[in-house]
Amino acid sequence: MNRIGFIATSILVLLVLASSTLFVVDQRQFGVVYALGQIKQVITEPGLNFKLPPPFQNVSYIDKRLLTLSSVDTEPMLTAEKQRVVIDWYVRWRISDPQAYIRNVGLDENAGAMQLNRVVRNAFQENINKRTVRDLISVRREALMADVQREVLSVVKGAKPWGVDVVDVRITRVDYVEAITESVYRRMEAERKRVANELRSTGTAEGEKIRADADRQREVIVANAYRDAQKIKGEGDAQAAAAYSEAFGRDPQFAQFYRSLEAYKQSFNKKSDVMVLDPSSDFFRAMHGSGSATSAPRR
Repeated sequence: MNRIGFIATSILVLLVLASSTLFVVDQRQFGVVYALGQIKQVITEPGLNFKLPPPFQNVSYIDKRLLTLSSVDTEPMLTAEKQRVVIDWYVRWRISDPQAYIRNVGLDENAGAMQLNRVVRNAFQENINKRTVRDLISVRREALMADVQREVLSVVKGAKPWGVDVVDVRITRVDYVEAITESVYRRMEAERKRVANELRSTGTAEGEKIRADADRQREVIVANAYRDAQKIKGEGDAQAAAAYSEAFGRDPQFAQFYRSLEAYKQSFNKKSDVMVLDPSSDFFRAMHGSGSATSAPRR
């Protein structure tokens, strides 16, 4: 039993010792081997590696991927015309030299992000002080971002290189501070209302002008149509009168009889009509014939 226990204990000690000397570097990381606080080796390729067991050697890992640093400070900056603006930005960066990074910045990515945030903000403040708000929201924004990236690179690659690369610097938003924003919105709203009222007044005036012109044209068209109708009617009446005159001239007795019938028709238009006439009057002469009664009926 003692021999079996000794063997098991020895195997366990060997496994622990092996686990303390073996380590794996991921493809997304740098492996940094320390010996008594000094950097002994930087492993850039992924795979299984060996080191001395602690406390002789230790290993730490640093991210080698492309990192993103976004602005978190909402403190306003002053433009060239002394306007207070708030900007949002982000920076794409990576650690390129782990030894220089650890010596001059820190042991992890957060240390570099904190220092890089300060450098980027100072660069933005310096460049925004030279530009107007119009420059920040126009195509000149690209020049601003390029200048900021150049200044940041000059710092991180200066006398004491940080061991990082700044790949890109971008502005995502430019806005006035809240108090100025409300004032700008109110001014824009008032301006839009003024333009809307002006357009509405212009449209109303144009509408009245169009309606007046349409009414005038309608009156002219109606008057011309009435004139033409009266002219045609007069010509028709003249032709009818000439036809009647010619027809009645051929037979005067028939003409007198026809006119009497038309008079009867107009006089006895309704059943409720009542007329009091002398039977011997000429009105009923057309109704008397040879051999008829001497008196006409009364209605």
